[in-house]
Amino acid sequence: MFFEDSKSLLYSDTAVSDIFISQYMPSMDSTCIKVYIYMLFLCKHNKKATTDELAKTLNLSLEEVKAALTSLDNLEVISWVEDRIKLTDLKDIETKRIYRLKTVSSPEQANENFEKNKSRNNTLSAINSKFFQGLMPPNWYLTIDNWFTIYKFDEDVMYTLFKYCHDNNTFHKSYIEAVASNWHRRGIQNFFDLEKYFEEMSQVRGIKGTIIKKLRLRRALTEYENEFVEKWVIDYKYDMDVIEIALKKTVGKTNPDFRFLDNLLTKWHELGLLNAQEILGYEASVKTQYQNGKNGQTAQKQLPKESQRDNFEQRKYNDDYYDNFFTNTNKS
Repeated sequence: MFFEDSKSLLYSDTAVSDIFISQYMPSMDSTCIKVYIYMLFLCKHNKKATTDELAKTLNLSLEEVKAALTSLDNLEVISWVEDRIKLTDLKDIETKRIYRLKTVSSPEQANENFEKNKSRNNTLSAINSKFFQGLMPPNWYLTIDNWFTIYKFDEDVMYTLFKYCHDNNTFHKSYIEAVASNWHRRGIQNFFDLEKYFEEMSQVRGIKGTIIKKLRLRRALTEYENEFVEKWVIDYKYDMDVIEIALKKTVGKTNPDFRFLDNLLTKWHELGLLNAQEILGYEASVKTQYQNGKNGQTAQKQLPKESQRDNFEQRKYNDDYYDNFFTNTNKS
C-alpha cells in the first residue's frame, strides 16, 4: 500500500476533517477510527505499509485490520483495491453532493422560492443551534431539504420532529426518518395535524399502560405491539371498553398474543361495529345462533330413530293365517 508524504515528523500535524468527525465517525467503532487516523498519518508522510505492518504497529490482529478496512471502504471513506488504498477527499464529496444546478424560473416563482427558502433556512438554523450546538454536519442540510420535499411538512412540523426525537433520547438519522415517515403516513403536514395526532397518541399511551396491567406483562410493548395499539385507537377509533372485550377473550388461551387481538378487533371494525355496546350485541347474537344451531343438530340426529319407532305399522293376522300356519307346520 502506498501513501503520500508532506512535512517532517517533528513539526508536522495530521489533520482530521470536521466532516469526518461529525458525519462519519459516529457510525464507526474504535478500531476503524484508529486505522483511519493512522492511514492519514502515513499518507501525509508518503509511507507505505502492508496490512500485517498495520496490525503490528496498531497492536491489532490481521483480521481486525482487514475488517476495519472493509468497513471504511463500505462507508466510502477510503477506496481499497487489492494492495492499494486511496483516502477519499471527504470535503469534495460533500461539496458535490450538496451542490445542485439552478434552473431558470419566472419572477413569481423566484420570489415564492425565495420566501420559502428563507423560512426553511430559519428552521435549519434553529435545528442546528438547538440540537447540534451549531455544528450540524453538512449532509444533514441536504437530508432535511429532501424531507421537506418528500413529506410535505411545514417548518413548524419539521422543527417539532427533531425536538420530539431529541426529547425521546433517540437522536439518529434512521430513527428520525422513521418518525417522519410515520407522521407522513398519518397525513400530518401542518401543526394543527400534529396537535391532533399528539392528542391521539396521549390516548394511545394511556391504553397501552392499561393493556400491560390487564395482561400482567412485565415488560414494555414491542415496536410491533405498539403499532397494533395505534391502529386500534387511531385508525379504528376504539376505546379501552372495546379493547377490554377483546382482552377477556384471551382468558384460558395458552399464549394469547397481539395478533389474536388484532384479528378480533379488525373483524369487528370490518363489520362496522363502532362501540362496546354494538360489539356486545353482536357477540350475544353469534352465541345465540351457535346454541340454536347446536340444539337443532342434536334434535335432527335423534329424529330418525324416533320417527322409525313411531311410524312402524304393526302387522295384522286373521284366523285363516294361524290355521294355515299350524297345518303347514304339521305337514313338515
